[in-house]
Amino acid sequence: MTTAPTFILNDGKAMPQLGFGVWQISDAAAAAVIKTAVSIGYRSIDTAAYYKNEIGVGRGVRECGVDRKDLFVTTKLWNTRHGYDEAFKAFDESMERLGLDYIDLYLIHWPVAGSEKYVDAWKAFVKLRESGRVKSIGVSNFMEEHLERIIGETGVKPVLDQIEIHPFFQQKGLTTILRDQGIFPEAWSPLGKGKSVELPAIIEMARKYGKSPAQIIIRWHLQSGRIVIPKSANPGRLRENFEALDFVLDDADVAAMDALDRNERMDMDPRTFTGLDLM
Repeated sequence: MTTAPTFILNDGKAMPQLGFGVWQISDAAAAAVIKTAVSIGYRSIDTAAYYKNEIGVGRGVRECGVDRKDLFVTTKLWNTRHGYDEAFKAFDESMERLGLDYIDLYLIHWPVAGSEKYVDAWKAFVKLRESGRVKSIGVSNFMEEHLERIIGETGVKPVLDQIEIHPFFQQKGLTTILRDQGIFPEAWSPLGKGKSVELPAIIEMARKYGKSPAQIIIRWHLQSGRIVIPKSANPGRLRENFEALDFVLDDADVAAMDALDRNERMDMDPRTFTGLDLM
């Protein structure tokens, strides 16, 4: 069976470079999707309290037939639960829903515009890692100023920053900052909400390699040194995405993909988004 390459994070833990996300997968369907994904070869699963499917994800992890130590499970703290004590409470609730003894990676989902409570949440994350119930800690949608604040307050760097990255919106400046700090960029919405697959340049590359446009994009993420978590509940699409591990883009095509950047964000901007009315 093909296996995804692993990256060694800045805390020494190993994480598969290719995983899958379960955003918009119902709690009832999550366990079956995870079992299918694991049978294909996925070992990294990304969920969040906000997704409201942690119960199903936990059941899928427990019942998939692969040892827990061989799986990498990520969940996230939602925006309404920032603050030191509140982050501990939210973590306990996530763990109860997941039904697991530990999680591999816990992320602050968003920094929350106009608030600084993410700093206290990060301090709680450091304590959670020290407890062993969380193996690694990171952030999502953090900009340079947010990273500087939490690192300055605690001396602890996140292992990764899960951010919107796709051909239309490559965040090259932020990615460079992350790499300079030893923080991995992880791409969410890696296909640009499906719009990138319609680009003529990518369709032409797909013909050249005998692959799908989605596989071309995922392969580009992989060769660019990013962790990537495409989401899907469809078994055929899950397999197709995983098969992006089976070929290599030439340097010219990687450069052509890099040139598609439009600085075109398709989702919320961390500098303005709060999400406090959403959960």
